[in-house]
Amino acid sequence: MTPMQTTAKREIPFWLLAAILCAVVVLWSIIADQGYQTIFFALSRGVSTTLYVTLVAFTLSVCLATIVVLARVSPLRVLREVATFYIEIVRGIPMLVLLFYIAFVGAPWFVGFFNWGMNPLIELGLFGKMTVRGFDFTWRAIIALTISYSAFIAEIFRAGIEAVDRGQVEAAKALGLGRWHTFRFVVAPQAFKLILPPMGNELVAMIKDSALVSVLGVQDITQLGKVYSASTFKFFETYNVVAFLYLVMTISLSLIVRWLESIMGRSMRETNRHRR
Repeated sequence: MTPMQTTAKREIPFWLLAAILCAVVVLWSIIADQGYQTIFFALSRGVSTTLYVTLVAFTLSVCLATIVVLARVSPLRVLREVATFYIEIVRGIPMLVLLFYIAFVGAPWFVGFFNWGMNPLIELGLFGKMTVRGFDFTWRAIIALTISYSAFIAEIFRAGIEAVDRGQVEAAKALGLGRWHTFRFVVAPQAFKLILPPMGNELVAMIKDSALVSVLGVQDITQLGKVYSASTFKFFETYNVVAFLYLVMTISLSLIVRWLESIMGRSMRETNRHRR
């Protein structure tokens, strides 16, 4: 281990100490101040909604991004062009605009299409007619987040796949492995190590962007904070608690991602050392 590495290991993360100090101050206010306690319990109901929207949307984004990136790296030009079109268009639309588009344009269109397609079964009484009001705003928000983030995640996947040494792919083909087995056993494991940090960043970003769903009236942390502050005029205290709740989630997740990254980094160094 070099002196520089030793020094880096012994460095105290002052930013983390400062963040913990701020958290302790807010936490002490929540414990000691009755007003802060009331605000905290009022807003904590929105944590489950925020986490639900984030986790479901992120899972669906990864699934959709996997399909998009497979088309993006496909040998068929038509699939590549369609996937590229999807990625470039979606990435160019602001998240809030896409959220409004899905909520107020896409949802009514989907309801109309569903009723048209299922009309014979609806007339037989096997299905009820779907209404726009029956399309939950939470799911409209989840769909918007899924579409938006799938484009960015697909590009992360593509960068990870293309970063794998092409010589290893050629070696796998020389050993008789097919395209799927080469991807599964050679490309995917190495690409996963490369995409983990940016994927963690995307998850943190989605937690923050989930606050945008409050414009649809979804009862997340931000929406509850907006309603509570408007009714009590305690804007400073309320948004202190809102920021505190988001920071606890995002910083905790960032630390977990860094821990996983360090573990995988040690694993890669040990693998390279054994190869030598």
